[in-house]
Amino acid sequence: MLPWAGFGISILKTRVEPDIEASGAKPNGLKGLSMPDENNSDQNSPILTMGWREWVGLPGICLPAIKAKIDTGARTSALHTFELSTFTQDGIDMVRFGMHPLQRRPNLAVHCNAPILDERVVSDSGGHRESRIVIETEIQVGGHKWPIELTLTNREDMLFRMLLGRKAMEGRVLVDPARSFILGRKLGRFYKHNPDFLTSVDGA
Repeated sequence: MLPWAGFGISILKTRVEPDIEASGAKPNGLKGLSMPDENNSDQNSPILTMGWREWVGLPGICLPAIKAKIDTGARTSALHTFELSTFTQDGIDMVRFGMHPLQRRPNLAVHCNAPILDERVVSDSGGHRESRIVIETEIQVGGHKWPIELTLTNREDMLFRMLLGRKAMEGRVLVDPARSFILGRKLGRFYKHNPDFLTSVDGA
Protein backbone atom coordinates (compact mmCIF):
# COMPACT_ATOMS: atom_id res chain seq x y z
CA MET A 1 0.00 0.00 0.00
CA LEU A 2 1.24 3.45 -0.80
CA PRO A 3 2.33 5.49 2.25
CA TRP A 4 -0.34 8.15 1.69
CA ALA A 5 -3.21 5.69 1.16
CA GLY A 6 -6.17 6.37 3.43
CA PHE A 7 -5.37 10.04 3.96
CA GLY A 8 -7.59 11.46 1.20
CA ILE A 9 -4.61 12.56 -0.93
CA SER A 10 -4.51 11.94 -4.67
CA ILE A 11 -1.20 11.96 -6.55
CA LEU A 12 -1.31 12.49 -10.29
CA LYS A 13 0.42 10.04 -12.60
CA THR A 14 0.71 10.08 -16.37
CA ARG A 15 -2.20 8.16 -17.88
CA VAL A 16 -3.60 7.95 -21.39
CA GLU A 17 -7.38 8.47 -21.23
CA PRO A 18 -10.10 10.11 -23.34
CA ASP A 19 -10.67 13.85 -22.98
CA ILE A 20 -13.71 13.50 -20.75
CA GLU A 21 -14.49 16.06 -18.04
CA ALA A 22 -15.80 14.91 -14.69
CA SER A 23 -19.25 15.90 -13.47
CA GLY A 24 -19.93 19.00 -11.40
CA ALA A 25 -19.88 17.05 -8.13
CA LYS A 26 -17.03 17.26 -5.66
CA PRO A 27 -13.92 15.38 -6.68
CA ASN A 28 -14.42 11.64 -7.23
CA GLY A 29 0.39 39.64 -19.92
CA LEU A 30 -1.14 41.40 -17.14
CA LYS A 31 1.07 44.39 -17.71
CA GLY A 32 1.18 47.25 -15.26
CA LEU A 33 -1.03 45.41 -12.77
CA SER A 34 0.28 44.12 -9.45
CA MET A 35 -1.09 40.63 -8.96
CA PRO A 36 -2.00 39.43 -5.45
CA ASP A 37 0.47 36.79 -4.30
CA GLU A 38 -0.39 33.94 -1.97
CA ASN A 39 2.47 33.11 0.37
CA ASN A 40 1.00 29.96 1.91
CA SER A 41 3.30 27.54 0.09
CA ASP A 42 6.99 26.89 -0.33
CA GLN A 43 7.83 28.32 -3.76
CA ASN A 44 10.95 26.13 -3.88
CA SER A 45 8.96 22.92 -3.46
CA PRO A 46 8.43 21.01 -6.74
CA ILE A 47 5.03 19.73 -5.55
CA LEU A 48 2.12 22.00 -4.63
CA THR A 49 -0.79 20.70 -2.52
CA MET A 50 -4.19 22.03 -3.59
CA GLY A 51 -7.75 21.51 -2.39
CA TRP A 52 -10.62 20.48 -4.67
CA ARG A 53 -11.27 24.17 -5.40
CA GLU A 54 -8.81 27.07 -5.36
CA TRP A 55 -8.49 30.70 -6.46
CA VAL A 56 -5.99 31.01 -9.32
CA GLY A 57 -4.77 33.79 -11.62
CA LEU A 58 -4.17 33.80 -15.38
CA PRO A 59 -2.03 36.94 -15.79
CA GLY A 60 -1.11 36.20 -19.39
CA ILE A 61 -4.70 36.84 -20.52
CA CYS A 62 -5.40 39.68 -18.06
CA LEU A 63 -7.48 37.52 -15.73
CA PRO A 64 -6.18 38.22 -12.22
CA ALA A 65 -8.47 35.88 -10.28
CA ILE A 66 -10.88 33.03 -10.95
CA LYS A 67 -12.20 30.22 -8.78
CA ALA A 68 -11.23 26.89 -10.34
CA LYS A 69 -12.35 23.34 -9.69
CA ILE A 70 -9.24 21.18 -9.30
CA ASP A 71 -10.58 18.26 -11.26
CA THR A 72 -8.54 15.04 -11.37
CA GLY A 73 -11.40 13.45 -13.29
CA ALA A 74 -10.82 15.72 -16.30
CA ARG A 75 -7.79 15.32 -18.52
CA THR A 76 -7.99 18.77 -20.12
CA SER A 77 -8.47 22.17 -18.50
CA ALA A 78 -11.38 24.38 -19.56
CA LEU A 79 -12.23 28.07 -19.27
CA HIS A 80 -15.66 29.65 -19.63
CA THR A 81 -16.01 32.07 -22.56
CA PHE A 82 -18.70 34.02 -24.40
CA GLU A 83 -18.69 36.25 -27.51
CA LEU A 84 -15.72 34.32 -28.86
CA SER A 85 -14.22 35.53 -32.15
CA THR A 86 -10.99 34.95 -34.04
CA PHE A 87 -8.73 37.44 -35.83
CA THR A 88 -5.19 37.78 -37.15
CA GLN A 89 -2.60 40.09 -35.62
CA ASP A 90 0.89 40.43 -37.09
CA GLY A 91 0.41 37.13 -38.90
CA ILE A 92 -0.62 35.28 -35.71
CA ASP A 93 -4.04 33.65 -35.32
CA MET A 94 -5.69 35.14 -32.24
CA VAL A 95 -8.90 34.66 -30.26
CA ARG A 96 -10.88 37.34 -28.47
CA PHE A 97 -13.44 36.42 -25.81
CA GLY A 98 -15.31 37.60 -22.77
CA MET A 99 -15.66 35.66 -19.55
CA HIS A 100 -17.47 36.00 -16.24
CA PRO A 101 -14.86 35.43 -13.50
CA LEU A 102 -17.30 35.51 -10.58
CA GLN A 103 -19.92 32.86 -9.87
CA ARG A 104 -23.50 34.09 -9.99
CA ARG A 105 -22.39 37.48 -11.39
CA PRO A 106 -23.07 37.22 -15.15
CA ASN A 107 -23.42 41.00 -15.32
CA LEU A 108 -19.67 41.45 -14.76
CA ALA A 109 -17.06 40.43 -17.31
CA VAL A 110 -13.39 40.49 -18.25
CA HIS A 111 -12.39 40.63 -21.94
CA CYS A 112 -9.28 38.71 -23.04
CA ASN A 113 -7.08 38.17 -26.12
CA ALA A 114 -4.74 35.21 -26.68
CA PRO A 115 -2.83 33.47 -29.48
CA ILE A 116 -4.52 30.29 -30.73
CA LEU A 117 -2.46 27.18 -29.99
CA ASP A 118 -4.73 24.55 -31.54
CA GLU A 119 -8.30 23.43 -32.15
CA ARG A 120 -9.39 20.05 -30.75
CA VAL A 121 -12.49 17.93 -30.32
CA VAL A 122 -13.23 17.36 -26.62
CA SER A 123 -15.91 15.19 -24.98
CA ASP A 124 -17.65 16.62 -21.91
CA SER A 125 -19.00 14.67 -18.91
CA GLY A 126 -22.23 13.95 -20.81
CA GLY A 127 -20.38 12.47 -23.77
CA HIS A 128 -21.05 15.46 -26.02
CA ARG A 129 -18.23 16.15 -28.45
CA GLU A 130 -17.31 19.77 -29.14
CA SER A 131 -14.61 21.44 -31.22
CA ARG A 132 -12.77 23.89 -28.97
CA ILE A 133 -10.07 26.48 -29.45
CA VAL A 134 -7.02 25.80 -27.29
CA ILE A 135 -4.76 28.50 -25.85
CA GLU A 136 -1.60 28.34 -23.75
CA THR A 137 -1.15 30.73 -20.85
CA GLU A 138 0.51 30.93 -17.45
CA ILE A 139 -1.30 29.96 -14.27
CA GLN A 140 -0.41 31.62 -10.96
CA VAL A 141 -1.35 29.97 -7.69
CA GLY A 142 0.20 29.77 -4.24
CA GLY A 143 3.31 31.66 -5.31
CA HIS A 144 3.89 29.16 -8.15
CA LYS A 145 3.67 29.84 -11.90
CA TRP A 146 3.75 27.49 -14.88
CA PRO A 147 2.31 27.29 -18.43
CA ILE A 148 -0.91 25.36 -19.04
CA GLU A 149 -3.22 24.67 -21.96
CA LEU A 150 -6.87 25.74 -21.72
CA THR A 151 -9.78 24.80 -23.96
CA LEU A 152 -12.35 27.57 -24.43
CA THR A 153 -16.03 26.71 -24.04
CA ASN A 154 -19.29 28.15 -22.72
CA ARG A 155 -19.70 27.06 -19.10
CA GLU A 156 -22.53 29.48 -18.31
CA ASP A 157 -24.65 26.74 -16.74
CA MET A 158 -21.76 25.25 -14.75
CA LEU A 159 -20.91 26.18 -11.17
CA PHE A 160 -17.21 26.69 -11.89
CA ARG A 161 -15.96 28.98 -14.65
CA MET A 162 -12.71 27.03 -14.86
CA LEU A 163 -11.62 23.41 -14.57
CA LEU A 164 -7.98 22.60 -13.91
CA GLY A 165 -7.43 19.13 -15.35
CA ARG A 166 -4.79 16.45 -14.88
CA LYS A 167 -2.61 17.43 -17.82
CA ALA A 168 -1.99 20.87 -16.27
CA MET A 169 -1.11 19.33 -12.89
CA GLU A 170 1.05 16.32 -13.75
CA GLY A 171 4.31 16.33 -11.84
CA ARG A 172 3.41 19.57 -10.04
CA VAL A 173 0.32 19.11 -7.87
CA LEU A 174 -1.07 16.90 -5.12
CA VAL A 175 -4.84 17.18 -4.60
CA ASP A 176 -6.51 16.82 -1.21
CA PRO A 177 -10.20 16.28 -2.13
CA ALA A 178 -11.35 16.81 1.45
CA ARG A 179 -10.16 20.44 1.62
CA SER A 180 -10.91 23.74 -0.14
CA PHE A 181 -8.79 26.86 -0.64
CA ILE A 182 -5.66 25.39 0.92
CA LEU A 183 -3.70 28.20 -0.75
CA GLY A 184 -5.92 30.95 0.64
CA ARG A 185 -8.63 33.32 -0.59
CA LYS A 186 -6.59 36.49 -1.15
CA LEU A 187 -6.97 36.32 -4.94
CA GLY A 188 -10.74 36.12 -4.49
CA ARG A 189 -10.79 39.61 -3.01
CA PHE A 190 -9.10 41.18 -6.03
CA TYR A 191 -12.29 42.41 -7.72
CA LYS A 192 -13.69 43.80 -4.46
CA HIS A 193 -10.60 45.99 -4.14
CA ASN A 194 -10.40 46.74 -7.90
CA PRO A 195 -14.05 47.14 -9.04
CA ASP A 196 -13.09 49.16 -12.13
CA PHE A 197 -11.30 46.13 -13.55
CA LEU A 198 -14.63 44.49 -14.43
CA THR A 199 -16.94 45.56 -17.26
CA SER A 200 -20.72 45.66 -16.89
CA VAL A 201 -22.53 43.54 -19.47
CA ASP A 202 -25.75 45.03 -20.81
CA GLY A 203 -28.83 42.90 -20.44
CA ALA A 204 -27.27 40.49 -17.98
